[in-house]
Amino acid sequence: MKDWLARIPRWLIALLAGAAAALAHPPWGLLPGLLGYAVLLWLVDEAATADRPLRSAFWRGWLAGAAYFGIGTWWVAEAFLVDIAAHGWMAPFAVLLMAGGVALFWGAAALAYRWIGATDLTRPVIFAGVFTAFEWLRGHVLTGFPWNLPGETWRAGSAMSQSASLFGAYGLTFVTLAIACTFVLWSRRSEGRPRYIPLGVAAGLLGALWTWGAMRIADAEPDHSEGVRVRIVQADVKQAAKYDPAHFRRIVDAYVDLTRRPPPQGRGPAHIVIWPEGAIPASANEYLAPGAWTRDAIEGALAPGQILMVGAYRFETAQQVYNSLVVVERSPTRGLVPIGVYDKYRLVPFGEYMPLDGLATKLGFKTLVKVGDGFAAGPPPQPLVIADLPVFQPLICYEALYPGFVQAGRRASGQTPDFIVNVSNDAWFGSTSGPRQHLNLASYRAIESGVPILRSTPTGVSAVIDALGRTGPGALDLGETGVIDAVIPQQRFETLYNRLGDWPLIIALGFTLGLILRIRVVLPLKRRQNGVKGG
Repeated sequence: MKDWLARIPRWLIALLAGAAAALAHPPWGLLPGLLGYAVLLWLVDEAATADRPLRSAFWRGWLAGAAYFGIGTWWVAEAFLVDIAAHGWMAPFAVLLMAGGVALFWGAAALAYRWIGATDLTRPVIFAGVFTAFEWLRGHVLTGFPWNLPGETWRAGSAMSQSASLFGAYGLTFVTLAIACTFVLWSRRSEGRPRYIPLGVAAGLLGALWTWGAMRIADAEPDHSEGVRVRIVQADVKQAAKYDPAHFRRIVDAYVDLTRRPPPQGRGPAHIVIWPEGAIPASANEYLAPGAWTRDAIEGALAPGQILMVGAYRFETAQQVYNSLVVVERSPTRGLVPIGVYDKYRLVPFGEYMPLDGLATKLGFKTLVKVGDGFAAGPPPQPLVIADLPVFQPLICYEALYPGFVQAGRRASGQTPDFIVNVSNDAWFGSTSGPRQHLNLASYRAIESGVPILRSTPTGVSAVIDALGRTGPGALDLGETGVIDAVIPQQRFETLYNRLGDWPLIIALGFTLGLILRIRVVLPLKRRQNGVKGG
């Protein structure tokens, strides 16, 4: 080991490794940062070589994770600055608790890998498998937080991102980690020439997937055919304004005025108008109630036969409130008519519901939930089937993070969605990296499912995303006010991920488990047997 490297504190290298991996994600896109995973693997291997205690592997993994999530989720502080007088003091603690808490999964992954005791050329694959398994747990424990999976480092719509159509974001996480971590073999010259074999395989796999993805994009002809016309409305309403009753009418007027804008020249009015999650700061029961001036204003903004999809909270009973996508149609004879509703299934822990509710109440944490006792979860996801409309799958905000979410709804219902509607309230996170990261992550659901996404947010980024994960023209960036008038892209793909789901991931993890059993069970057994024979 070089003297200069020996002098650098390992805690600092761990922090830099996690930071590098975080900066590889959009909107930064510094892809060499993927080597941060190889550095983390090297750190854990080095701890084993130096015969340090197992806990050293945990702390190195945790430090890398803390840096990774500190950079990737610092925008959560913005939510506490909306009402800075009441909650501003919580902002730094929220970031520290978020990053430090989620980093426990990285620490546990490093600890588990160290316990396995891999020493041969299979180390990158074993590390990738163990790490991916803990990333899967991160995406499922307490409803999960699958933000910035390593497989979603690639910019959505790029050549490498197309691999998500084959084996999903979790499968792409395994592949990404295995390729990146193979470079750690350069640091072990004692392994001799055989190390070039896995390095060559990794380079070949990277080249093959990139080439296939580039060809997939090149073969996708632009689709300019006429179809279902849609208008996505972005009124640039800041979150703080929603808590000021003086702004209520202005907010309603903003959405109404944008909705009634004339369509582009040569194009008819939109069939569907989409408003974002939390567009109107009141319950749908109130502002869509018969006789309410808001209902009259919305009805007046819609053309006869036009459909409005709006993200809103609604009360089923006084104690039961849902975060929903409400669908209404302006009937030529009956005014606004409800024709569909989807209730959010995946709720945000500590924001929309309180995990371990009884304990949280005793500790006083329950004040973090803003709507009474929190939202109720809707039924498991299924596409909405509405007469005269293509079948579509709603995703409300946080739900767009989940690989396999659309596929689960497809299997449960037997219905294949023609498109996805993603309404989100990213106004909580201001002009930070958060909304742009959310756009990238949501776009992976289009790649996995092979269908376009219509995405509406209050302050940006609103967009039409095609079935390859590419953001279409006319997207409304952060802080912009306007509408997107578009035709829902007609292009559809029947992806391998739709057909197989997470089976490729299961096979990869099964292969990893086989390697682990070889190290922990088979080889020790052979050594004992040889010892007996030798004696």
